[in-house]
Amino acid sequence: MGKRTPLYDSHVRLGARMVEFAGFDMPVQYSSILEEHAAVRERAGLFDVSHMGQIHLSGPEAVSACERLLSCEVASLRPGRVRYGLLCNEQGGVVDDVTLYRIADDELMLCVNAANIDKDRDWIEGHAGAASVEDRSDATAMLALQGPAAPGVLGGLAGPAAGEIRRFRFSQLDVAGVPARVSNTGYTGAPGYELYFDAARAPELFDRLLDAGQDAGLCPAGLGARDTLRLEAALPLYGHELSDDISPLAAGLERFVKRKQGGFIGAEAIEERARAGHPEELVGFELLGRGIARAGHAVLCDERPSGRVTSGAPSPTLGRSIGLAYVRPEAAAEGTLLGIEVRKRLLEARVVETPFVRKRGS
Repeated sequence: MGKRTPLYDSHVRLGARMVEFAGFDMPVQYSSILEEHAAVRERAGLFDVSHMGQIHLSGPEAVSACERLLSCEVASLRPGRVRYGLLCNEQGGVVDDVTLYRIADDELMLCVNAANIDKDRDWIEGHAGAASVEDRSDATAMLALQGPAAPGVLGGLAGPAAGEIRRFRFSQLDVAGVPARVSNTGYTGAPGYELYFDAARAPELFDRLLDAGQDAGLCPAGLGARDTLRLEAALPLYGHELSDDISPLAAGLERFVKRKQGGFIGAEAIEERARAGHPEELVGFELLGRGIARAGHAVLCDERPSGRVTSGAPSPTLGRSIGLAYVRPEAAAEGTLLGIEVRKRLLEARVVETPFVRKRGS
């Protein structure tokens, strides 16, 4: 049995199918992945993401510690804003990808992946210098309210201030009587919010949000829909597109790396690997016929081994199978035809532009 989030009993009560994920018992679906995926694209879905970690750094050295630890710029981040970045190792690989919250001049929070909480905490503590490090993961619940109806649902419980939270910003709000840090980042390619609050209040706020969103078509959603949604948005998943061995540049994340400034752990190694040339690059692909490519399937180009699939699934929005793969540079150009080995069959695929699905209005 894995660890449980504060909402485990709520999931069981709602009839969710539970699976082990990153050491936690988590809901993979309540009704069906297709229905929950469609709800987020068309209306709204509510995800329990309390398995993710929250690590705080504080004190006079907090900003300089984060500048050393993270690939993104930190000092220029103002309180109330969020930035995506990467913790890198000395070899230029990725320890984890995180979102960084500037809470105050001398306090920052890293939201880290569930499977990496202990690893990240140890890494941060080992490189934080005089900054104070506190892991508040167990005391913090986290919900993701995603979809075009999300602003109206949250606004009904938190007031008009919810609608004023712009992309990659956050505010401290009272949501149905529960104090919460509410941000606007998203991991679904749909508009929406993340709510961080006291774990003891999780069942109460979860139910209040579901009740408030009933008329708008809000439904609880599990990890299955979360994965198909993030894949349509071509967002990386640690352990698939990112790892301790993969450079963020090979993963197409150069815009989140302060290459000119440097000064962070792994910066020199990242540049050395770039000068040498990355043996593989991350691309998006779509299958040209029936079938599903999954992580680990071999990729061929011109009948020669070229790489491997990192993520793959049918796209409910597009009605065809899509995926992400690392391939040799000569096979990375948009329009390149690929072959993917699935159960001793070679499925035809084509490299396409990502994200596969864009937000409305983008």
